[in-house]
Amino acid sequence: MRTLKLSLILLTLAIFLGTSSAAIFSQGTEDDLTQKKQEIDQIQQEINRLQGEKQTLSSTIAYLNSKIKLTGVQISQTEAELRQVQEQIKDLTGKIVVIDASLADLTDQLLSRVRQTYKQSRVNPFFSLLTSSDSFALMIDRLKYLQIAQKKNHQLVTQLETTRTDYDQQKAQKEEKEQELDALTAKLEAQRASLAIQQQDKKNLLDVTKNDEKRYQAELAQKLAELEAIQSIIAGKGQESQVKTIAQGDTIASIIPGSSPCSSGGHLHFEVVVGGGHRNPAEYLTYKDVVWNNQPDGSFGFNGSWPWPLNDPVRITQGYGMTFYASVLRYYGGSPHTGLDMVNSDYQVKAVQPGTLYRGAIGCGGGTLRYVHVKHTDGGADTYYLHVNY
Repeated sequence: MRTLKLSLILLTLAIFLGTSSAAIFSQGTEDDLTQKKQEIDQIQQEINRLQGEKQTLSSTIAYLNSKIKLTGVQISQTEAELRQVQEQIKDLTGKIVVIDASLADLTDQLLSRVRQTYKQSRVNPFFSLLTSSDSFALMIDRLKYLQIAQKKNHQLVTQLETTRTDYDQQKAQKEEKEQELDALTAKLEAQRASLAIQQQDKKNLLDVTKNDEKRYQAELAQKLAELEAIQSIIAGKGQESQVKTIAQGDTIASIIPGSSPCSSGGHLHFEVVVGGGHRNPAEYLTYKDVVWNNQPDGSFGFNGSWPWPLNDPVRITQGYGMTFYASVLRYYGGSPHTGLDMVNSDYQVKAVQPGTLYRGAIGCGGGTLRYVHVKHTDGGADTYYLHVNY
């Protein structure tokens, strides 16, 4: 019985001490996490404020700095959560070891008692006690002892089941915490990768603008004017004249080699419009090896079947969607880039599908932006080719 009591005392003490140390650590971590959450809320408010300000190079830099700071605090928060979970796993592991030892000890004691009870059961307890007792009083004492022993056996079985249940619960909790640890580790890796990208975005911003507010404002005004012109063209507000029916692959225009209204350099802005909405041209154009000149965005895929509007070799200068220029420089006022920018060496522009050719023009940045428009024969799409001569 001393062994049983000692086992239970050690188990209770170990769990109590482990829980106490974990509780102290957890409280410190919770306080740290609460502080981090407050920091995150404050930085997010600053980001929202900067987004509402007039767009300048300095406000854009401040916006990026705030995003970098936000990600840094989020990383610290995740690291604190990781430490908390690691400590919890360590605490659970210690409990499992102690409970496992106690479980083994209780099992040994129970088996020993089972064997002893089995031996005693082969002799009539009352007859044995009666014949072996020197007096009736001694026999009564032995009967009482037998009752106590049976009660202790029952307590031992109950304690064994309780300990086994506790063991299973602790193991289940540890497995949950290990899964949580894996998820937090993956989250931390993603946050660190995001921080590296944000830091590079800031560097690229300064490289592109040369940290020159006047240059930035000029580029910003030009891109916003181009976006407004594109939206007007799609809405049917451009001055268009019907030319003729054309076949797939027919030459329909040529890229203006140098700068032109709302364009700082020669390139084709290619638009795909379906039902009045912009579509990603890369989803329509067939696969092609191209030259990637759209840093820092990098490569993407082409998943369609249409031939290209330019002859090889094609150089991509900006993709569709939230590109570096759209998301970091915010050249389009927070909106995505609506087409695909490209250029080649012979400047010829070809129709990607058969249809009716229109020549158009619209005011842009103090000049006239020229474009051609093909209304496809199948009626499912329209394509637009901007910054061209015809």
